[in-house]
Amino acid sequence: MIFLFIGIAAAVFAADAAIKSRVEKSGSLPQSVWKGRILLQKYHNKGAMLNLLEKRQKLVAALSVLLTLFVLAVFVLSLGQRGNNLLRTGLALLLGGAFNNTYDRLKRRYVVDYISFQVKWKWFANIVFNLSDFCILAGAMICCLTAEGIRGA
Repeated sequence: MIFLFIGIAAAVFAADAAIKSRVEKSGSLPQSVWKGRILLQKYHNKGAMLNLLEKRQKLVAALSVLLTLFVLAVFVLSLGQRGNNLLRTGLALLLGGAFNNTYDRLKRRYVVDYISFQVKWKWFANIVFNLSDFCILAGAMICCLTAEGIRGA
């Protein structure tokens, strides 16, 4: 069972790495898909979320490494416990995404983002995401719901 959760993290990392590699090599972006609701594009985020601290790339990279190591430690500790597979699933999603974005920050000096949603809210339409971002969000939500369920029990 442990290998399932490690596999989830590895699959997230590998899938997003492959997509980012293809995006970096693509000359045909931007592209509108799904009846114009999604825009595929190449965006280099040099900061944290929403380009926060883009002028402090070394600080962002250091924080990214520290937070990823923290999630890794919690993940490893969770593997030694019985039950709570939902928590481990959330941590695996979070970890796969965190590893991938941290890898980008260390290797490329920016995170490759490539998908945005064409909605009426301009502030949201201007945000560009990647698969790792979605997995980090989903993993964090699962972890929070699981932790809330543990406290409520």
